[in-house]
Amino acid sequence: MKRLALALAALAVAATPALAEGDAKKGEKTFKKCKSCHSIANGDDVIVKGGKTGPNLYGVIGRKAGSAEGYKYSSAMVAAGEAGLVWDEEKLATFVKDPSAFLKEVTGDAAAKSKMTFKLKKGGEDVAAYLASLAAE
Repeated sequence: MKRLALALAALAVAATPALAEGDAKKGEKTFKKCKSCHSIANGDDVIVKGGKTGPNLYGVIGRKAGSAEGYKYSSAMVAAGEAGLVWDEEKLATFVKDPSAFLKEVTGDAAAKSKMTFKLKKGGEDVAAYLASLAAE
């Protein structure tokens, strides 16, 4: 019985979504680097006015990769989403460090590329926490 309880507890921990250890307030400041390409808008409620080179990032945490309406993603990003990639804070923080390397690993395709060429070497966890905090509002 004790083993069953431990197994169920381990399963419950494994089933919880992965969260990056980010600081949403720092992420709001770091996002300034992202807004040249990305906006954050919930319908007509524009939280951050940004460029349209990249997709709107409102609600990105919990969203299937490559699925924001009105944006034409790379074929690798679409394939990653079709294969089941759903953004959580940890995955997004890893992605922004090296987008094409992330897609190569996720898809298993050595030729996979992301349209996002910018690499956010520091602060990805913070940006992911910031974006997660907005969707909860």
